[in-house]
Order: sequence, then C-alpha cells, then structure tokens
Amino acid sequence: MNDMPQNGVPRSSVEQSGTGLEPVQQVASGMAGHKSLLPDSRTGERKIEHVRLCLNEDVAGSGITTGFEQYRFRHNALPELDFEQISLRTAFLGRTLRTPLLISSMTGGSLATGSINDRLAEAAERRGWALGVGSVRAAVERAELAPTFHVRGRAPTIPVIANVGAVQLSYGFGVDECRRAVEIAGADWLVLHLNGLQEVFQPEGDTGFGSLLKRIEALCRSLEIPVGVKEVGWGIDGDTAARLYQAGAAFIDVAGAGGTSWSQVEKFRSVDPVRRAAAEAFADWGIPTAECITEVRGISPHGALIGSGGLKHGVDAAKALALGADLAGFGRGLLGPAVSSEEALDQALAQVELELRTVMFGIGAPDLTALRGTPRLLRR
Repeated sequence: MNDMPQNGVPRSSVEQSGTGLEPVQQVASGMAGHKSLLPDSRTGERKIEHVRLCLNEDVAGSGITTGFEQYRFRHNALPELDFEQISLRTAFLGRTLRTPLLISSMTGGSLATGSINDRLAEAAERRGWALGVGSVRAAVERAELAPTFHVRGRAPTIPVIANVGAVQLSYGFGVDECRRAVEIAGADWLVLHLNGLQEVFQPEGDTGFGSLLKRIEALCRSLEIPVGVKEVGWGIDGDTAARLYQAGAAFIDVAGAGGTSWSQVEKFRSVDPVRRAAAEAFADWGIPTAECITEVRGISPHGALIGSGGLKHGVDAAKALALGADLAGFGRGLLGPAVSSEEALDQALAQVELELRTVMFGIGAPDLTALRGTPRLLRR
C-alpha cells in the first residue's frame, strides 16, 4: 500500500519502519509455551495472553449459536436500484458515520497490543467504521501504558469508544478515573462492560457486582459524554436493557452469545484445576445475539443499540441491522487480520462492507432505513 491512502490519512511511522506487531506475532505463531513473552501483571500485560489465546485456541462458545442462522432474507430478483447507489451512511448518538459498522472493543493495555490498536484505528478511519478500544483501566493505573490507547491521532474523524469494566466502579474507580480513560483514548463515548462470569473464572477476577446498577446510574448522570453498557459475549436481555436505559445508559451493546466465550478464554489461562473444569461447564452459556437484539429493540423502540457477538460476515451484519440494531459490531474475527498485516485488515473490512451492500441490493434496500424496515427478513 502507498504511504498515503486515498483519504489522506498517513500510515503510522510504526508501519513505515516495521510492523510494530512482532511481539504479538511471535506469541500468536506457536510461542504459547514461552512464559517470558507473557509478562505477569494484574491488568496490563495479561492482555497479550488474551490475544494469544483468542488467536490460537478454540475459545468460541460450544453448543450455542448467534441465532442469525434462524433468519434468512427473501431474494428480490428485480430490486429496481443500481448497486452503486446503495448507501451505508447512518447516524448514531448525533454522529454521522460512513458505515453502520463498529470494530468492537478488543485490546490495548500492553506495549505489544497497543500496535494492534494503532492498526485498527487507521483501518477504521480509512473505511469509516466506528472504533472501540479494550479496557483502558490498565492505562489509568499505569501511565506508561496510556500510549497503547492513543488512537485519536490515527483516527481523527470517526467515533471512538473508550471502555472500562463496570465492576471497577465497586473498587474505587469513579468519575475522575472514567474521565481519564476517555481523555487517554480521545473518545466520544464511554462504554462500561459487564463480564461477571469472566471475573469468576479469571485468576485476578473482581466479583463485587452488588449494587452495581446504582453506581452505573451515578456515572451516567455525572459524566459529560454519553455512557453506554455492553456485555462481553453472554448477551443483555430485554429486562436488563430496560433497567440500564432507565438508569441513564445512552446506548447498549448486546454482545450476545455465539462468538467468543470468555469463560473459555480464562479456562486456558487458569492453573487451578477446579476453575478450569468449572469453566468448561459454561461453554454453552449465554443469550444468542439475534435474540438479544430483538428483545432489547422490543422494550426500547428508539434506544441506541449496537448488535455484536459472533458476527461472521456482512450478511450477519445485515440481519443484525434488520432486527433493530443501529450499528453492527465485529470483534475476534478481525484480530487475526489486524495482527497479520494492514492489507489483510483492509480486505477484511472491505469484504464485510461488500457483503452488506450485496444483501441490500439483493432485497432492494437502497439505504439503511429500508434495510431496517424490510419485510424480507424471515424467520426460518
């Protein structure tokens, strides 16, 4: 690729002088047994271990699917529109986006994985996707890690979502710390992630989820930017979404089941045989993503809603949008291309966009309003 893409966003100096991803690539290519590559820290350096496991191990849920396979689009042989006229432009929380697509919160918090965030940010900027970063808690606690979340310089125009664990509100993480997380990422919005089962199986886990809703509400009322709430792969149901919207959540990302299972990830990390065996029992835990989207949209016809969790391609994204999501989020499926090369990541994003546009062409939907209102999404 040229050093200056067509939209004028320069490639990073990291990419021009080398990939910057060598530590991650080493870990991802069969170096799992080399403990020196996995520094031991409560928050920061374990992130590279999460990346290694997500790339090398079978960490998907087992015995559960996203539910998208239960739906199909009814083909329209005469769409009465030109393919080139199809528009993916949309609006979310007052921002205009070139696509209704999100790179979901994944990583950061270690010097190696910060390079992944750089590459994701540059690709998202080029293609007009929104961008989430992994938990910024590590950078709030350790200032030297803050550059691993400095994505705004590489993504000056797209929406950026900072991310912290909601449970940290029970452990002294307050408004000031959340403001600092937002400042580090240069974020437009903050999302609080709910990951109770992961915390149970994580060796360093924090499980103080009691009275958490009132703490979420206090933060939503105090922070100056929109605050949303997401799961990490087990889904948010309609009743929970109603409580979160009432508490002031500006948006919800359902992050449903059918993709990565973080109990499976932590199973591979654990050296405790009891925890490892117990984690395996939760391989099929969670609410399918499609079910989450329909439930949440049912209880809140106009609430800002992101559909993520196990989306594999643009057809899944189209189904998520047709079921009621405002944005469709992609996570682990983009991690391999992001580690591989800038070109591989660009191709992965372009493929999703092409698949989404082709669905819209195939049902005669010229824009996202028509897709969201289509009668051509049928339950099998």
